[in-house]
Amino acid sequence: MNPLLAKEISGVWATLMVPLSADNSIDFAALSEEIDYLLASKVSGIYSNGTAGEFYNQNENEFDRISQLLAEKCEGASMPFQIGCSHMSPQISLERLERVKALKPSAVQVILPDWMPMDFREVIDFLEKMAAYASPVGLVLYNPPHAKQVLNPHQWERLLGKGIQLVGCKVAGGDSEWYKAMGGIMEKIAVFVPGHRLATGISHGAQGSYSNVACLNPVAARRWYENMVVDLQGALILEKRILRFFEEAIFPYIINQGYSNTAVDKFLAAVGGWGPISTKVRWPYKSIPKEEVTRGRKIAKKLIPEFINEL
Repeated sequence: MNPLLAKEISGVWATLMVPLSADNSIDFAALSEEIDYLLASKVSGIYSNGTAGEFYNQNENEFDRISQLLAEKCEGASMPFQIGCSHMSPQISLERLERVKALKPSAVQVILPDWMPMDFREVIDFLEKMAAYASPVGLVLYNPPHAKQVLNPHQWERLLGKGIQLVGCKVAGGDSEWYKAMGGIMEKIAVFVPGHRLATGISHGAQGSYSNVACLNPVAARRWYENMVVDLQGALILEKRILRFFEEAIFPYIINQGYSNTAVDKFLAAVGGWGPISTKVRWPYKSIPKEEVTRGRKIAKKLIPEFINEL
């Protein structure tokens, strides 16, 4: 796969979630089935080892197997793919990056080291080295709202002003003032915002999403993005219904019950009912009880029926 330039990274990218067996091992047969479904859904691309992929809870053999499987299937289908090389340890993240370059991903993703927030000079040094090792593959900084260190628009400006070779980023998004402050950044790299607010992001110049909405239903998420291109106002109306669904069915698990973002993403997939993904996340993190899926589907059918597959 040829490396993607910043201007070539856009749309709805689906995350790879790891199906788990009863003994907490990865079910690679189910993972293969999941990738096949995502390929058939014709999303803009697929990425591995993000938050929903539980990158922080894999051993290195599992990481290599996941990366190899994704690369082989995406190459065979000419589907753009990104490999998340993230790890809490910068040393392990660098080692992962060095290994996956041979798989020729469209881009690689990294997080900022996670144990101690870094001085900004250390952020620059870290990203310079990661970008140099990744070259000619582009580097995407995975910096969602639950990251230990979330960069603000001024810091993004400083990073690019230092010549850091990034092609994209995953960020929390914000209000109109945030988008105004990020205007210069969006001209230089692919800025991806939360999936449930993608229409708003597109209206302000964002390029796409590493999408939690694609966890719910990758086909419907792709269709929604396509609608943004031809009928942005209609897509914004659908976004309001999506936000109501999240407020009623998703946010209570995060805000009131303390489940992880990974647990919520897998719950979304189970509610959507499109693939072999259960609500199970790896120990020691809590899984949303599978009995809750029925409740979530009932809310989804009421508010966003186009996102629900009949089981």
